[in-house]
Amino acid sequence: MLLCRTTVVSTMALLISSCATSAQPLTTVGQASQVQVVKQADGSFVLLRDGSPYQAKGAGTGTGQALGGGDLELLAASGGNSIRTWGIEQLEERIDGKNLLDRAHEAGISVTAGFWVQHVRHGFDYSDTASINRQRDRLRDAVLKYRDHPALLAWGLGNEMEAFGPGEADVRIWKELNYLAGIIKKLDPNHPVMTVLAGASASKIAAIHEHYPALDILGVNAYAGAPVVGKGLPGMGWNGPYMLTEYGVTGTWETQLTEWQAPIESDPSSKAAETYTAYKMDRDDNVGRSLGSYVFFWGHKQEATATWFGMFLPTGEKLPRVDAMAYAWSGKWPTNRAPKLKSLTTPVALKKVPLGTRSYAEVDCIDREGDGLRYVWDIQAESTDRKQGGDPEAAPPSFPGSIASGQGTARVEFNVPARPGAYRLFVTVYDGHGGAAVHNVPFYVEK
Repeated sequence: MLLCRTTVVSTMALLISSCATSAQPLTTVGQASQVQVVKQADGSFVLLRDGSPYQAKGAGTGTGQALGGGDLELLAASGGNSIRTWGIEQLEERIDGKNLLDRAHEAGISVTAGFWVQHVRHGFDYSDTASINRQRDRLRDAVLKYRDHPALLAWGLGNEMEAFGPGEADVRIWKELNYLAGIIKKLDPNHPVMTVLAGASASKIAAIHEHYPALDILGVNAYAGAPVVGKGLPGMGWNGPYMLTEYGVTGTWETQLTEWQAPIESDPSSKAAETYTAYKMDRDDNVGRSLGSYVFFWGHKQEATATWFGMFLPTGEKLPRVDAMAYAWSGKWPTNRAPKLKSLTTPVALKKVPLGTRSYAEVDCIDREGDGLRYVWDIQAESTDRKQGGDPEAAPPSFPGSIASGQGTARVEFNVPARPGAYRLFVTVYDGHGGAAVHNVPFYVEK
């Protein structure tokens, strides 16, 4: 079901529209970067940026979020060196009065600039010549505008656009990607082209070999299977260079479900360990083929829950996965780490309970630096606005009034909501120094 993990974003409509940009070149300070994928004598691959080997230690960033509170300086301080975007319009987002590319360059961060190739599942018709030509024109404008920016690392041509139904649409899309890659290469021979798939398969790779020979780097989004993606690619027919372009935690479609089909979210420490392991295994097991990776997601988003994939809270506090990636990228822990949430216990966890139930919950959480911790409890309805492919979802209603006593402490008493249905109990722990940990457990209220 990886075809359902498309983009990121609270403003997917912007990505889908892939709004046109002026072809006027972007005014920047510094020389244009020179990036190429080189096949070496032993058959391995290396990414050269301005003549030096470069391994992307990256994160995906969402649109409309000012990097979700996790700014570029924090990424750089954590040992990261690159970001990946999904739509061209993201490059013009203002951060401290400057566009994203300029701010990234100031922070020493490279950018894989995503160009949103339209999806059949969103209604795009690859037999419509006029629509295809408009998409091509938007790409030409974007390449002419951004090709000389020194922060540019590569072109991310499309993300999970192969998520279509059966039939000839697949052939048309692969051929169109090859045509679009040709546009990039003609206008900008100095940056490679990468296209991102919703998981790899032998059939997809066979189609790429047949219809998309202009591809330079294969991008693969993967979650539960992320640690072994690279090792599996040769058996599927791909012996070329690749990047792991989305990874992090087990997806909502891959995890265990409750009796009422609610996905069970892992605790923050398990998420941090899973993300760290995926990065390390992909890097260490695929030397000479992996050109880097982009963790998902350097920001926040609502997808099943408000905390499933994001590495920050909406208010900007970092979560433990940020610290895990700092250690993975740099070999050092940050000076101030997010709180460690050891357990969340309540008698209602994963159970069906009757209306009128009064219960309790307690959390065991520590702070390694001895910071004082603040606890915020909430009960939310289970999300009913579930979408495919990362499309925007509405946040479910919250019932903070259900917390009867103990708000702000490590133990509370609460009343279950008065309406039958599926809910989650959340606790968020703040250290007062930019770190937080959050966890939730689902439960169901019966008549």
